[in-house]
Amino acid sequence: MSATAALAISPGPDNIYVLVQSLTNSKSHALATVVGLMTGCIIHTTLLAFGVSAIIKANENLFLGIKILGALYLLYLAYKVYKSDSKIHINTESKERKSLKQLFVQGFFMNVLNPKVTIFFLAFFPSFLFSETLSTVIQFYVLGGLFIVISFFIFSSIALMASFIKDYTLSHRNSGTIFKWLQIVVFIGIAIFILL
Repeated sequence: MSATAALAISPGPDNIYVLVQSLTNSKSHALATVVGLMTGCIIHTTLLAFGVSAIIKANENLFLGIKILGALYLLYLAYKVYKSDSKIHINTESKERKSLKQLFVQGFFMNVLNPKVTIFFLAFFPSFLFSETLSTVIQFYVLGGLFIVISFFIFSSIALMASFIKDYTLSHRNSGTIFKWLQIVVFIGIAIFILL
């Protein structure tokens, strides 16, 4: 899923936090955060699988409405990114060092309590259901699993290559602009796909 990869690579609060943990503490601290974030995605996938599956079975028009709202939300996100500053801010000031367990828990709640993740899943997954016969619950878990695997690989790569990524983003003035427009293109592309 190229859209998932593009979103995971694009600078945002989660991957910037992983990068900072790797730079200020250690790679293991960053990886603990990544595992927490990805575990939170399982909760979002579960809520989506059972909630949206019930809606599909009950009312296809309501499901269509959810997809339209999801597409509009993605266009709104693209607009927000367009209006935002393209500079990447990496704050590596030393703070109180947390344990691996604390970082796992923090990553988990950062993800679970983020309504944007829920809304993104709601906008993103329904349009990629791939079977007329397979249970929608199973399909959502398959899509959620792919999302988690791809995001885990990219976030872990950020943790392991933190120094290189920091040096590259700070030394290339256009990197922030490239990442910014990458996000915009992905958001608009998925929105158009959903609407069409």
